[in-house]
Amino acid sequence: MRGQDMETRSCGVRNTWTLTRITLTRIPWTRILWTLLLASVSPPGCTASWVSLGVSSLGSPERPSCSAPPLSPRQRDLCRKQPLLMPSVQEGARLAVSECQSQFRHERWNCSVRKEPPVFGREMTIGSKETAFLQAVLAAGLVHAVTRACSQGNMTECGCDARLRGGGALQGGVSPQGSGSPQGGWHWGGCSDHIQYGIWFSRRFIDGTVRNTTSIRGGFTLRSAYIHNSEAGRQAIVRTMSTHCRCHGVSGSCAVKTCWKTVAPFERVGVYLKERYERSVQVSDRARKKGRRKEQRRPPVDAQQLVFITKSPNYCLEDARRGVAGTRGRRCNRTSSGADSCVLLCCGRGYSTQLVRLVQRCQCKFVWCCFVQCSRCESMSDMHTCK
Repeated sequence: MRGQDMETRSCGVRNTWTLTRITLTRIPWTRILWTLLLASVSPPGCTASWVSLGVSSLGSPERPSCSAPPLSPRQRDLCRKQPLLMPSVQEGARLAVSECQSQFRHERWNCSVRKEPPVFGREMTIGSKETAFLQAVLAAGLVHAVTRACSQGNMTECGCDARLRGGGALQGGVSPQGSGSPQGGWHWGGCSDHIQYGIWFSRRFIDGTVRNTTSIRGGFTLRSAYIHNSEAGRQAIVRTMSTHCRCHGVSGSCAVKTCWKTVAPFERVGVYLKERYERSVQVSDRARKKGRRKEQRRPPVDAQQLVFITKSPNYCLEDARRGVAGTRGRRCNRTSSGADSCVLLCCGRGYSTQLVRLVQRCQCKFVWCCFVQCSRCESMSDMHTCK
């Protein structure tokens, strides 16, 4: 019964109500109230099912359909109103999955995905540090993809940021370098990325109509933590934006500069969010806080911080029920002292060493005319895998 309850909660509120009605005469009323409480916090897992579009797009370039199963009814309705944005939604999910796997490739939890939704298993619903990072990177990936699509002219709903046009007076007299004082000889031009539209669409697509609440008295819920981390991911795009300028003048002089703002490469956003993951803050669970003695008041959480409710599970051993792949068979670095070291990655179980022969092309040179001639080189190296 317990496993069925958890599965039903991760798939939506409707199934949970059906389960409650069927078993109404066989379970106590406290269990019914607990089931209804779980139903109220189920949206975080369900709204993130669209990330499976990014997993499928790694090998299939076809355009996603608005009737695709990963989308919720609200997301399908938004897709029908703005169908041209669906390729950006798919690209945003692909960016998020790829960057998550890149940032955690040496960690015990390496952001592994499954072919069927939910692609991250229970990581999107347990409220851990990994949950916080996934929520932030997914929202950031969607903002990044939609914003770039607008600037590239692929959308009819949006384009360049029209607010960044003309001289510095339009921006309060602040120079592109952020000196804080009016400076002549430059003006906003080119095509600045319309970051505000990307943030607006990300909020509509992921959060719906719920507003972000960064400071909640009495603790967080799974839903409020989900919205907070998603907003922190969007603000990561804003904080990593860069300003580019081009000089204009006679004989190559820089008498006038045209400047525009662009979003940073998503790899830089991933590094920024990984740093926030390392400094994430554990917050109290409002649902579990009731009935306890009054705890010491904590300072409000900053809007840029990632928050989590529960501690991370043990990722050392495989646990199919929790969706944990474990580290058995993972490659490790015997000489490293970081997270990819055999001591940390293998969790003290030891490692196996194999001698691997590597064959590759080498000593390549251009031969006239017209081909490249290479030699075949072989080398032997040790490969260490966790037991």
